[in-house]
Amino acid sequence: MIDRYTMPEMGELWHEDAVFECWLEVEIAHCKALAEAVLIPRNELSIIQKKASIDVKRIREIEKTTNHDMIAFLESLAEKVGPASRYIHLGLTSTDVVDTAQALTLKKAFAILENDLEKLLSALRDRALLHKDLICIGRTHGMHAEPTIFGLKFAVWWDEMNRNRERLLSAKSRILVGKLSGAVGTYSETTPELEARALSFLGLKRAGTATQVIQRDLHAELLSALAILAGTLDKIAVEFRHLQRSEVGETAEPFGKGQKGSSAMPHKRNPILCERISGLARIVRNNAGAGFENQILWHERDISHSSAERIILADSFILIDYMLQKMTQIINGLSVFPERISKNLEKSNELVFSSRILTELMRRGVERKIAYEWIQTASMKVLNEGGTLSERLNEITFPEGKLPISESELNNLFNFDWLKKSIEEIYRRIGLIR
Repeated sequence: MIDRYTMPEMGELWHEDAVFECWLEVEIAHCKALAEAVLIPRNELSIIQKKASIDVKRIREIEKTTNHDMIAFLESLAEKVGPASRYIHLGLTSTDVVDTAQALTLKKAFAILENDLEKLLSALRDRALLHKDLICIGRTHGMHAEPTIFGLKFAVWWDEMNRNRERLLSAKSRILVGKLSGAVGTYSETTPELEARALSFLGLKRAGTATQVIQRDLHAELLSALAILAGTLDKIAVEFRHLQRSEVGETAEPFGKGQKGSSAMPHKRNPILCERISGLARIVRNNAGAGFENQILWHERDISHSSAERIILADSFILIDYMLQKMTQIINGLSVFPERISKNLEKSNELVFSSRILTELMRRGVERKIAYEWIQTASMKVLNEGGTLSERLNEITFPEGKLPISESELNNLFNFDWLKKSIEEIYRRIGLIR
């Protein structure tokens, strides 16, 4: 991923220096297991541990000839270690090291994302509680619907983000596995006991079953979880983009001192962070598609997945890390304009209470179809000619001669008291309040 969207800590994990360091960590863990089993001399292990180091420049030079990065890596180590290097990679195949080392990288990457998620969850929770009593218009199909609570938007996202965390942890529990079972996974030159011991040094579990590669349904699951998480971030971003529109103006993402919105129009304050998140989410979602394709490999292995994974795993983790941090910045720095929210709510001229009136008329014995037509007729007059819903309802000629509900009773329906009780119950149900 380009530097523009890469946070330093996450970016370093996927740099080729760090990847080769993980390869070396796997090789040394395997050598330790061999030494414990008295399959290599302990003094040779000491030499390997002391002398083995990564020289990326030299690896790349050798690879120009070998056209094989693992062999170039091993030859580079041999130049540094000397005769003891014959024990490095003993009984292993390339994918043993690559897949196991990749799990080490993922383990570190998960830790960063989990920290990012905690910060975003905290920001969403704070906003949900801060705006728990702020009444706003609810919108369906982009149109005014019924009133709702502004804080409920954040409560919904908080609840969904918790599910994203659960999905990520679930994928993590399965993918942090290693495999050191040799060519085609049959332990022809090593043993399950050696594999288990070496992996214990790395803090990894053994893959349940493997051929020459760890099976890619695990990676597809992980990329799917990241894609769903990206979808949630995109959804939040789209909501803020709509709410920041000039015609709505209920929120605005952070806008720094000296920041400019347009090269031509000095008045512009655009939701560029939210738009950026929406754009990057498309990449993460499409990366998941490549992950699904990687499940299908020929026989015991091919490497059609390898080239794709070098891109999609690194880029997906880097982008999710960036997007989570940017969304936390947006939530914490979000400007909310209660007066504009109130004005937008009042624009409905009581139409937001149409459902309450419909329900009350049916309780009083009016057939639903008739009650609906009365309220719809009055509502269309409000939209086309102005006035309030109660005024237009009182203009309608009903079979009984008048609306079967008094003006005072009608006005009693035009309140938001019921919302507070509903929101309290929702907040308790999802665990935002006790």
